[in-house]
Amino acid sequence: MSNRALAAIILAAGKGTRMKSDLHKVLHPIAGRPMLLHLIDSVAALKPEPTVVVTGAGREQVEAAVSPLGVMTVVQGEQLGTGHAVHQAEEAIGGFAGDILILYGDVPLVTTATMARMIERLHGADDPATVVLGFRPAEPGAYGRVIADAGGRIVKMVEYKDASPEERAETLCNSGLMAVRGEDLFALLALVGNENAAGEFYLPDIVMLAAKDGRRSAVIETDAAEVAGVNSRGELAGVEASWQHGRRARAMAEGATLIAPETVWFAFDTQVGRDVVIEPNVFFGPGVSIADGAVIHGFSHIEGATIGARAEVGPFARLRPGAVMGEKSKVGNFVEMKKAVLGPGAKANHLTYLGDAEIGAGANIGAGTITCNYDGYFKYRTIIGEGAFIGSNSALVAPVTIGAGAMVGAGSVITADVEADALAIARGKQEVRPGRAKRFREVMAAKKAATKK
Repeated sequence: MSNRALAAIILAAGKGTRMKSDLHKVLHPIAGRPMLLHLIDSVAALKPEPTVVVTGAGREQVEAAVSPLGVMTVVQGEQLGTGHAVHQAEEAIGGFAGDILILYGDVPLVTTATMARMIERLHGADDPATVVLGFRPAEPGAYGRVIADAGGRIVKMVEYKDASPEERAETLCNSGLMAVRGEDLFALLALVGNENAAGEFYLPDIVMLAAKDGRRSAVIETDAAEVAGVNSRGELAGVEASWQHGRRARAMAEGATLIAPETVWFAFDTQVGRDVVIEPNVFFGPGVSIADGAVIHGFSHIEGATIGARAEVGPFARLRPGAVMGEKSKVGNFVEMKKAVLGPGAKANHLTYLGDAEIGAGANIGAGTITCNYDGYFKYRTIIGEGAFIGSNSALVAPVTIGAGAMVGAGSVITADVEADALAIARGKQEVRPGRAKRFREVMAAKKAATKK
């Protein structure tokens, strides 16, 4: 990498009509994060100053998404091509004495390493005027073509609409991503015309304009998946699948076991420790951390949760934001946690809701237990002490505290605190009426028989 200052211009002015959405195209999520923010995060690792996003239709949404990150925005009022879009950033970074990366908000998977390679090539021994990121798709289709020599020096770049049959036969395509010196970019853009089939100002034209001054440009290549663009829901799904494939591979390379990798869905920030086992059909939303040795059983849905070492989740469990599971704790099938802490070794094995609760180490929560945390207006907390035992089908009406070592009888509705080591039972008295069930069946059977006559 050069020691020169770096700026980034990200184009995000397209209308995205093929998405058929009220949400701006570049804000559609991949792995739980807007695609534009994936790209901004990757370029941020190179410490650009500034980063400028060129907006257009729906700009209010984009501005709201990037302004908290300290990213500048400028507006392209008319859609007159990529060259025109980049030109809108001139006022914001004109006179910038450094290198400029030009990226696309709907091409979100470009890595920091590839961006660094582009800048490194810009300062190669042959001193190229620009660097273009090329790729070889399985179906070149309507992509612009890059004609280059064996050393990667560009002989010609041409848009598909303007290409000859021979040029269309070339398989090296232009991704649109470029690296240019700040001293050159806007001077070259000022020379770009729109005498072409689309009547637009093409950014790639700066390559041939520089060549007229005797300055060659260079192309470096990357995998087609890295520069896959998103213009439709189908393409969004394809990029999501590509991201997930890479993340699953990384999880396994780092020591996790994924029994059926293709069925596990990670978020952009999922943290997975060593010797973690993840069974089929598990979904992770944002904000999940899984410590070493934990087991996530199938069909669990987890977001905003912290799972301790050797804890066990599921199957069919749901952990919502604020769920914290201590070491060797366990939640089983059809258990839901929200803003609840399950202490080390504590367990809730089945059919339980733990919301706004704190459960001490070694406590046992019986099947069907719920913490009644909401009265229709406010939320309240339930505290269950260490070693407490909550019998099945109990309702703990918050705010309430169950002391350490206390026991709650099955079927109880607990509305007041229970002291440590006490036994609490709160249920109606059982009545037994001998023979009543038999007489009931006889009466009902006779009624049913009468209706059939």
